[in-house]
Amino acid sequence: MSIRYSVVIPVYNEEPVVKESYKRLKAVMEQTKETYELIFVNDGSRDGTEAIISELCEIDTHVKLVSFSRNFGHQTAITAGMDLSSGQAVVVIDADLQDPPEVILDMIEKWKEGFDVVYGQRIKRKGETFFKKLTAKFFYRTLKSLTDVEIPVDTGDFRLIDRKVCDVLSSLTEKNRYVRGLVSWVGFRQTAVYFERQERFAGETKYPFKKMVKFAVDGITTFSYKPLKIATYLGFFLSFLSFLYLLVVIWLKLFTDWTVSGWASILSVSLFFNGIVLIMLGIIGEYIGRIYDESKNRPLYVIAEKKGFTDEKEKSTTDC
Repeated sequence: MSIRYSVVIPVYNEEPVVKESYKRLKAVMEQTKETYELIFVNDGSRDGTEAIISELCEIDTHVKLVSFSRNFGHQTAITAGMDLSSGQAVVVIDADLQDPPEVILDMIEKWKEGFDVVYGQRIKRKGETFFKKLTAKFFYRTLKSLTDVEIPVDTGDFRLIDRKVCDVLSSLTEKNRYVRGLVSWVGFRQTAVYFERQERFAGETKYPFKKMVKFAVDGITTFSYKPLKIATYLGFFLSFLSFLYLLVVIWLKLFTDWTVSGWASILSVSLFFNGIVLIMLGIIGEYIGRIYDESKNRPLYVIAEKKGFTDEKEKSTTDC
């Protein structure tokens, strides 16, 4: 029997919440009265997450488990779930229940109206610090201004995508994944459903400040070359200022008695320009590093174990 809906749930150390997540997702999907599968992608969890999902696989044939050989990252886990999904529509949702599973029913309605991508757009974020809200708002709007791709603001990975969109995404081989950006890049007919993001049901966030910064850098460098252009423009601008300063120094030397009384100003200017050069080299290095990652052509993830799969998707243990 063909599967109508696939729900992809990336999990990493979600032992306190995974059972509740399963219950709410099952309750929602049962309301559709259609076939479905719940694909939990275990991204190298070190707690009891994998064992709990394995038990769910034994008691519920809708549940499927994909376990990575190590932690490959949230975006890679989403990619693996989509690669292994069989549904005509694929829903991506985190296990922490900040994105309410009940919104999936609204997404399905929009999909049945003919939309190929239905993304959840937050109108309110509960249980998050002012700093998290501020930085998220700044990031989404900065990314939108830097890219030529229309990436909706205030949206995460919580979305429904049609099978044809999922197949196109699976054909993209880039290693540094920014899934929500890729979904926007491929196009198709897209729309939003609006919801209030809830507090995390249990456990801790898997996106501390360090990972947030890396995620932001991945999003910007994957979809924009403008930082490189900014480096070029800034280089020309500073060179022009330096040339003007040189003319001033020559004029002072030839036509005035003014002399430099110390090295403080020279040292300050030198440190400033050296700092700018290092920043520009860092930006260039980010892009070169991504070229290096692509050239190695390693698999995007390695699967250690699968449970609940019965079709041809069971054959492979390594995917790109």
